[in-house]
Amino acid sequence: MELIFERSRPGRGSDLLPPPDVPASPLPEAHRRAAAPRLPEVAESEVSRHYQAMARHAFGVCDGFYPLGSCTMKYNPKLGEDLAALPGFTGIHPLQPEHTARGCRSVLDRAGAYLCQITGMDEMTFQPAAGAHGEFTGLLLIKAYHVHRGDTGRTVILVPDSAHGTNPASAAMAGFTVRSIPSTAEGLVDLEALRAACGADTAGLMLTNPNTVGLFERDILAMTEIVHAAGGLVYYDGANLNAIMGVARPGDMGFDVCHLNLHKTFATPHGGGGPGSGAVGCKALLAPYLPGSALGGGGGAQSIGQVRAFHANFLVVVRALAYLLTLGNTGVRQAAEGAVLNANYLKHRLEAAGYSSAYPGLCMHEFVLTLEQLKKQTGVSALDLAKAMLDQGMHPPTMYFPLIVHEALMFEPTETETPETLDRAAQALEALLKTARENPQALHAAPVTTVIGRPDETAAARRPVVRYGFEEG
Repeated sequence: MELIFERSRPGRGSDLLPPPDVPASPLPEAHRRAAAPRLPEVAESEVSRHYQAMARHAFGVCDGFYPLGSCTMKYNPKLGEDLAALPGFTGIHPLQPEHTARGCRSVLDRAGAYLCQITGMDEMTFQPAAGAHGEFTGLLLIKAYHVHRGDTGRTVILVPDSAHGTNPASAAMAGFTVRSIPSTAEGLVDLEALRAACGADTAGLMLTNPNTVGLFERDILAMTEIVHAAGGLVYYDGANLNAIMGVARPGDMGFDVCHLNLHKTFATPHGGGGPGSGAVGCKALLAPYLPGSALGGGGGAQSIGQVRAFHANFLVVVRALAYLLTLGNTGVRQAAEGAVLNANYLKHRLEAAGYSSAYPGLCMHEFVLTLEQLKKQTGVSALDLAKAMLDQGMHPPTMYFPLIVHEALMFEPTETETPETLDRAAQALEALLKTARENPQALHAAPVTTVIGRPDETAAARRPVVRYGFEEG
């Protein structure tokens, strides 16, 4: 495929701007570029064809099965896109006076009330721009709580060894020391290790439930009680809320603060760089520390201050509200139950085909396979199988995560996939397993039907080409 710069020809373009109807006001010389930007010069038809070709070469949830684990790459109703495109929402300006933005204020308040009901929290802020930003904000609330009480010796955040990588990173950014808590052979948090790790320096525990290997922490009430007894608070990573929304609430499990990925759970298309929203909910004891709102409210003397300009990625909240109003209480629960049912169905099909689960038994909305024995027997790795899935018209699952599982493949089928899609995926994966045992070399060469074959990923990481080489083009 030609790059847009390779299609460029000097002097070509499609300028259709009308003559200015106001006097020209050129930029002062001091603010001008020394040289014109080297932008591609192409006709409008070439621009259109370029982007159409790029779209054909990409793979999204509307193209086929997309079981990326812990990411919830699901089909989202187009109704939300239509509502988010309404002029009353897209034409709003963040500096408008509050009394002229009451409709938008109502969207935020109503969405916040529904999400508090789902999570068991008392207050909600939409300021954080994405999930990791929500983690950081929630940790700042925990920090402010301890500092305000004069308990400044609480500097440690406990994080399970199976956690998302953003958990320890966010804790470190917030100024905490991270202490890892090991998992048991069953894939659950080691309760005795948690008890031993808690002490006078414990600020809190970060946890997602179901956890990162797709299992519900059955001792969650004991875990939150242990941390609270030590004087710490408990943070809920909402990455896996899809499995329990409408069924169980983090607030009822003992969590004090949580973030939600509206772009994973509540109908904004996920991936491609955004947009996101890491809404943060908290119990009343942390509410005084919440960020102030650009539309009024909050921001008192104890607030951590704004964590983002203005208020939120507003149109993401519009989509979330539309999704919640469409589903209602019953529909939210059915979505979670469908996600769990689909995951267990596919897990059962793949185990019957000969795949090995990292953790046998029922899972929640996602599950992890281990190809460790297959690699020892045939040389076919998790990477090989994932690449081969591309030739079958499926996006690969998450590879090599969580780190506590060797040769891991993490599947999240989501609630929006049909039984027929899951059956086709199971049949294709069964065929790939047979190929791995009979002709492993074929999988080492995969993919062979895609626009780009298997690149040298080490070289790509160490010597990335991130801009066009004009001197060579």
